[in-house]
Amino acid sequence: MLRRRTMSIISLLVLVVLVFVGCTGQAPQTETPQTNEPQGEAKLEGTVTVVGSTSVQPLAQNIADAFESVEPGIKVDIQGVGSSAGVKAANEGTANIGTASRELKTEEEEWGLTKHVIARDGIAVVVHPSNTVSDLSQDTITKIFKGEIKNWKEVGGADEDIIVISREAGSGTRGAFEEIMKLLEKNAEGKKVSVVREDAIFADGNGAVKANVAKKETAIGYVSLGYLDDSIKALKVDGVDATVENIKSEKYPVARPFLMLTKGEVDAHVQAYLDFIMSDDGQAIVAEKFISVK
Repeated sequence: MLRRRTMSIISLLVLVVLVFVGCTGQAPQTETPQTNEPQGEAKLEGTVTVVGSTSVQPLAQNIADAFESVEPGIKVDIQGVGSSAGVKAANEGTANIGTASRELKTEEEEWGLTKHVIARDGIAVVVHPSNTVSDLSQDTITKIFKGEIKNWKEVGGADEDIIVISREAGSGTRGAFEEIMKLLEKNAEGKKVSVVREDAIFADGNGAVKANVAKKETAIGYVSLGYLDDSIKALKVDGVDATVENIKSEKYPVARPFLMLTKGEVDAHVQAYLDFIMSDDGQAIVAEKFISVK
């Protein structure tokens, strides 16, 4: 009898404990570590060195400014020293990216560089705004730069000697202009050399050409399309205006590519800059003054 009463008391106590645990107890939980660190890819950091064409320089800088606002950990350092120097810098690895405002020469094509065509540009043939001449043929422009035509009256202008303004050696704009306008001829050694008149003024950079033409009423020169403003006047070439629309339609004959050049594999921060240039945002900046490739 006593044994039964003891078992009943034990059973009752067990039941009470189970009810209490069922009402107030909680199953153990595994805690998930908390972190305040943002999820996603690590931010890129580094410096992108870009060396080369003075024509590409302002465009590359405008795109770099927008890119750095998206990737604040990356700084883009841009130097305008000429296309030939830019191609050499890319080949020798002294810059992450070399830039050129002309096609690569035959020997440069053999260096194994990767070409990124980021834009297209026209080369405007320019005179002082007071000049009454407004339209010249390619052949006539070539003769002026060679020195076969030396007075504006020979092409319908005033009786004034023509001052020819060209670019420095190694300039991509000069190389493209002379190639297109047939101002390169083979010498006795079989190498192509410039036949621009020897008394021409050779200016360093598009800005210097523009400044010379703006100050000299009888001057003629050439600049990248992006440098046009009211201080100089762009001539029609073979009756065609130097405009983006005419370059896109291939009506305007004096045009060339803008190249960025790399060699071998590039670092992630360098590739990020190249990718941004070819993105919709990057090409929108290109289209403000030049010709988008998209």
